[in-house]
Amino acid sequence: MSMMADNIEHVITYWVLWQVFHSPALVGFQVISHWLPFLTLSVWFGSLAERFDCRRIIQVAQGLFAFVSLAWAVLFFTDSLQIWQACVLLVLHGCAGALWGPAEQLMLHDFAEPAELPSAVRLNATFKSLGVLAGPVVGSALLLGLGQSWGILANVLFYLPMTVLMLRTPFTGHVRDGFARTKRLSILDTFSVLRTVWTDKVLIGLVALGGLVAICIGTSMQVAMPAIGDRLGTGGGIPYGTLLFASGAGGVLGGLLLEASGRIRPTLQSAVVATVLLGVTTVVVATSPWYPLTLVALFLGGIASLAAMSIGQAVVQLRAPVDQRGRVVGVYSMVANGMRTGNGVSLALVGTAIGVIGAVLAGGIALVVGAAAIGALTMFARSRVQ
Repeated sequence: MSMMADNIEHVITYWVLWQVFHSPALVGFQVISHWLPFLTLSVWFGSLAERFDCRRIIQVAQGLFAFVSLAWAVLFFTDSLQIWQACVLLVLHGCAGALWGPAEQLMLHDFAEPAELPSAVRLNATFKSLGVLAGPVVGSALLLGLGQSWGILANVLFYLPMTVLMLRTPFTGHVRDGFARTKRLSILDTFSVLRTVWTDKVLIGLVALGGLVAICIGTSMQVAMPAIGDRLGTGGGIPYGTLLFASGAGGVLGGLLLEASGRIRPTLQSAVVATVLLGVTTVVVATSPWYPLTLVALFLGGIASLAAMSIGQAVVQLRAPVDQRGRVVGVYSMVANGMRTGNGVSLALVGTAIGVIGAVLAGGIALVVGAAAIGALTMFARSRVQ
């Protein structure tokens, strides 16, 4: 529900911001402001999760989300929205997401035994995908049914269940392993934490895979979907809407099927295969002239994306040193989420040269080649160490 509320806010506020300002620069800032806090603050937020009660950190993040929605509502009701106010709220919303992530992952580690952790991560990712899928539907319904002001105000309610849950659960994120006793980190210490990861070639490989997906794919598929729909002749009706939901549906249904089967082990090799499959399906989407094939490729790409992400998160947690788990999870979040900021830049540059669909195709090819190279290099480095 919290992830759904996150996406509801995007639906309503992005529509209002375009109607009020018609600013392409602000559209670009919307993407940057969402992911830049992940890039710059994730490791620091991870160190906070190591040292403090993760329930309280999650409550602070949910409160910040709710405050931002409430602030939007006040500005909409009073018709006093200005660009600088919008920029501040967009940044605060991004910070709330970055703060939430590491604490949530440590809570999963507390909930589940190590053998069950991959399942916990996969189920959590599956239902967050469901929230991403439901957000545009519920957000559009609120916008049409209640209007922009009352709709964004109602969105505050969707953050309450997570906040209440954190009052009721006995888990703190540290019941299993205790609180970290390492020195405090500042934001400037981010790169020093990379030394913790550098000694573990599997961790390096997984972090590199996450960053590669973020840069090569990121959010480019959503941006390119109107152009892809035009090429397929879908118009703006149900066929186009089905394209928009195919990837998210793959993430939800695929996550449940993967969990039910239990056949995919959380290893670097599995993550590489899933990442290569994501790249291949992206290439198919960018080149297919047939609607059914495109739909299937988007669905399979959603499964592959969820598998790669959940495997990466689970293995990073299992291999991270106990006293540095939060900051290592922060490193993964910094790269796998924060580097999506770079995807916006690369999409703009490559898209200007060869078109938006061409940029998606180039990203898919780069992902296949890069993932295969990371897998091979990691295996070579591990064999040399052994």
